[in-house]
Amino acid sequence: MQLTKLSLLNYKNFEAINFDLDHKINCFVGNNGVGKTNVLDAVYHLSFGKSYFNPITTQNIKHEADFFVIDGTYLKEEKTERVIVSAKRGQKKIIKRNGKEYEKFADHVGFLPLVIISPADRDLITEGSDTRRKFIDGVISQGDPGYLNSLIAYNKVLAQRNALLKYFAANNTSNRDTLEIYNSQLHELGSVIYQKRNSFIETFTPIFNQRQQSISRGNERVNLVYGSQLENESLLTLLQQNYLKDKALQYTSVGIHKDDLLFEIDGHPIKKFGSQGQQKSYLIALKLAQFDFLKVQSRVNPILLLDDIFDKLDESRVEEIITLVERENFGQLFISDTHPERTEAIVKKVHQTYKMFHLE
Repeated sequence: MQLTKLSLLNYKNFEAINFDLDHKINCFVGNNGVGKTNVLDAVYHLSFGKSYFNPITTQNIKHEADFFVIDGTYLKEEKTERVIVSAKRGQKKIIKRNGKEYEKFADHVGFLPLVIISPADRDLITEGSDTRRKFIDGVISQGDPGYLNSLIAYNKVLAQRNALLKYFAANNTSNRDTLEIYNSQLHELGSVIYQKRNSFIETFTPIFNQRQQSISRGNERVNLVYGSQLENESLLTLLQQNYLKDKALQYTSVGIHKDDLLFEIDGHPIKKFGSQGQQKSYLIALKLAQFDFLKVQSRVNPILLLDDIFDKLDESRVEEIITLVERENFGQLFISDTHPERTEAIVKKVHQTYKMFHLE
């Protein structure tokens, strides 16, 4: 799968710009603030219907403009596909594929598989469990539309249950029978999500370990641990046991929305016991494993975005990763960097075609 043409209109700092892209390697270079990351984010936007860096739609519209349009032409399985994402202030965002508007954004997720490696990934280590759950959910959803639909339904019921708990507190009342209806719905949906997350981790962990061993040259022992309250009890039981607690808190304190993915090195949390270099290598391995997983699931090569990759690794490690494009059938690659000479010197070592886009 390849993105052949990209057009941006009033997207972030771009008023209007067009790119005719190379089928293998595309490098966006220039000083800080010229929009290199914004180009990569536009490519991400076409796959997921949202920005990787700023999910608030109106903040992706160029200042003083009323709308933005991202227009991408792809070649997928020898067929041309055109995807347009557009948004206008005060109106809902629109995603079209070949001129036809999607009724649900969830129907588009997974059609254009993509992986991004960015300095912002460090949030996976430093931030709370919500960030790591989004990572799990994002990977699974690209290959399993049913999972995404279950997740959306679960979050909807969860919001309704929380609203009911707040209503109980505000009106000094309670109706446990009504709450039980939500409990059973959360149990049914949550059990499916838990099982799929569990199966994903079982499949994904060996892939991750293999990537990590390659990047660290076998010097580190790492692991991914899926932590869930459903490991020992059914969600229905947990909800019933925590009724009084939830009533006092006015929100649902148990469920798959509390799951976490624990990152470990030598049996300890990498956040506390991993060096900065070890954390960077861990995250790179995690994202390359995501690429491997999606490639098998989708049967196409996902697009790979390397945003400001030199911020994360030294030049030898970057060269090693880019060389993967040649050694393994990695597909199309997008790179952003502040140093054109450094970037071109490395991509020249890979026997693939490439284009350099100098942004000003």
